[in-house]
Amino acid sequence: MTREEILKKRAEYVFPCVTHFYAEPLVADRAQGHHLWDIEGHQYLDFFGGILTVGVGHCHPKVTGRIKEQIGRLQHSSTVYPTEAMVALAEKLAEITPGRIQKSFFTNSGTEANEKAILVARMATGSYDIVGLRHAYSGHSQLAKSVTGMSNWRRGGVISVGISHALNPYCYRCPLKLTYPNCGVACAEDVESAIHTTTSGAIAAFIAEPIQGAGGFITPPKEYFKLVFTIVKKYGGLFISDEVQTGFARTGKKWFGIEHWQVEPDIITCAKAMANGSPVGATLATPEVADSYKGLTISTFGGNPVTAVAARATIEVIEEENLLENVERVGKYFRRKLEGLQAKHPLIGDVRGLGLMQGLELVKDRETKEPAPHETNQFMERCRANGLLIGKGGLWNNVIRLSPPMNIGEAQVDDAIERMDKSLAEMRA
Repeated sequence: MTREEILKKRAEYVFPCVTHFYAEPLVADRAQGHHLWDIEGHQYLDFFGGILTVGVGHCHPKVTGRIKEQIGRLQHSSTVYPTEAMVALAEKLAEITPGRIQKSFFTNSGTEANEKAILVARMATGSYDIVGLRHAYSGHSQLAKSVTGMSNWRRGGVISVGISHALNPYCYRCPLKLTYPNCGVACAEDVESAIHTTTSGAIAAFIAEPIQGAGGFITPPKEYFKLVFTIVKKYGGLFISDEVQTGFARTGKKWFGIEHWQVEPDIITCAKAMANGSPVGATLATPEVADSYKGLTISTFGGNPVTAVAARATIEVIEEENLLENVERVGKYFRRKLEGLQAKHPLIGDVRGLGLMQGLELVKDRETKEPAPHETNQFMERCRANGLLIGKGGLWNNVIRLSPPMNIGEAQVDDAIERMDKSLAEMRA
């Protein structure tokens, strides 16, 4: 089909709520490594990676090779039959996860993983109340929407009973109008306040993304999660680390984002980069939490052998290509280059993130910090015209999200920075 035919059929047969970037949608056709081509043959350097999903590069030969091999052997059996692929992945996850996390429940997405985490936390503790954070994004089911802390992702009805939201550690726009580090990380205290005023006083769990993804790559100060962990445990809760976007080396040096804050969660949820693009999700828990699940359950497609071998292969690529260290090194280089752009272009109000998960918050004025969503769209359009794909997010749609494949080098960073610099200059011309 032509581009026009695809867009026509999309409008006719696909829910219109399925959003896309750009005034004229980009119709993806093929990809390899760090690049993606549209159906008209235009090549793009991909610095969004399918929303932090293509972690080891498009169509990595080891991952696609394992998929092809497995699909010719056993494509599906559901969880009623154990498979070597599923248990081998579960064993590997137990090896790389922090603390005492050992057991896995496999699903198809981050939404499902978060649903399962909340369900098992309620079973394990006997409590019902869940505390999340404002500006969080937890998925697109009704429960996941309820935990989400942004109105533009909560429309259509939510199940808000038993869900509370504390202030998030948004230092650039501190909700308490304080300045770090003199603030004493006062936002962490609001978690205790939320427990006192919006719950029964005994909670099932606190759930948070180490770096808020759709919220605009909001990155907490180093003390934040340690303080919150103590509060959560004081009121009987489990700590759920939503690693859907931060997991699998994305933040550099560590397998999971929460490890940078030196906290050992009771439950981890993950998806996206876990299988480099194959549909996957997982809820990982300590033995006592996993064993507390009451009743029977299955997952028709969770732990699918094809997806399981893709995930195991992705982990092996991260190990063999030394990507934990590469993300740390190249991420720091990328950050310096982004800060150079910030010094040159007043539109960039803030640079934040870890590793190869970096965000640029765009503002009309650095003093007032007025969000610049229109300019954000313009910047994305200019970057596309200059052959660079980037993402966006934030409550006001004014944060550029940058998450290239984790095996890029400094040459690709320089290329992307040059294209962004050119795009910003064209906007000012």
